[in-house]
Amino acid sequence: MNPDTEVLLTTGAIEISGRLVEASNATLFGTVSLDGVSAECVYKPIRGERPLWDFPDGTLAGREVATYLLSEASGWSLVPPTVFRDGPFGPGMCQLWIDSEDISSLLDIMRAGSVPAGWLQVFEGYGADGEEVVVAHADDERLRRLAVLDVVSNNADRKGGHLLLSGDRLYGVDHGICWHGDNKLRTILWGWAGDRLPDDAREVVEKLHSDLDGDLGEQLCDYITLDEVIAARRRADRLLRTGRFPSPRPDGRAIPWPPF
Repeated sequence: MNPDTEVLLTTGAIEISGRLVEASNATLFGTVSLDGVSAECVYKPIRGERPLWDFPDGTLAGREVATYLLSEASGWSLVPPTVFRDGPFGPGMCQLWIDSEDISSLLDIMRAGSVPAGWLQVFEGYGADGEEVVVAHADDERLRRLAVLDVVSNNADRKGGHLLLSGDRLYGVDHGICWHGDNKLRTILWGWAGDRLPDDAREVVEKLHSDLDGDLGEQLCDYITLDEVIAARRRADRLLRTGRFPSPRPDGRAIPWPPF
């Protein structure tokens, strides 16, 4: 994170201007300002979270910050700058707002049999008029890196709407239901299932595996439980042992719903 951005997000005054009504938990949009510098931000107060029976420990805000820390430790910076702080409605997560472009250059729904070269099919389905369609994504390094981080963090909600494209930068957002100790990976980025990890990804996973047993693990314990940190290290270890992207679970709960 740019230190100036960190200071701004952590200590700047937040002025709320609206709410993202499609979000299932309180997600507020506003501006954070400090010493004449301002930026748009998303603020998610803990008091606006709906309890999840299968995520009884910690908070959504804490898991969002933990995922940002993982992203930064990887060196890939695939999550917008995110901090935990007090705000107008109490403690919560504050994240830099990213203006997103159309994501269809990386992920789309298309007619069955029309997946272009350089794209990977994820699953088949039916459109609004009953036509056969497929969901596919580009064989893109940015998506592949995000898929690796999703495995380590055990992301249970990697939807298309949680991908932001800004110029040549790709970001993942909405990481409130990650880090569970049980396998809950649900994603639309299954295109590399069973494929070998590229060398650069393996090097990053090796680093994360080590860091989770050191400073990164200590940092994460401020936001998630020690058991969840240990489980993340086991997932990194499994990636290194198999050397391959995981495949969807046989119980059929591998795709978030809705997928977009």
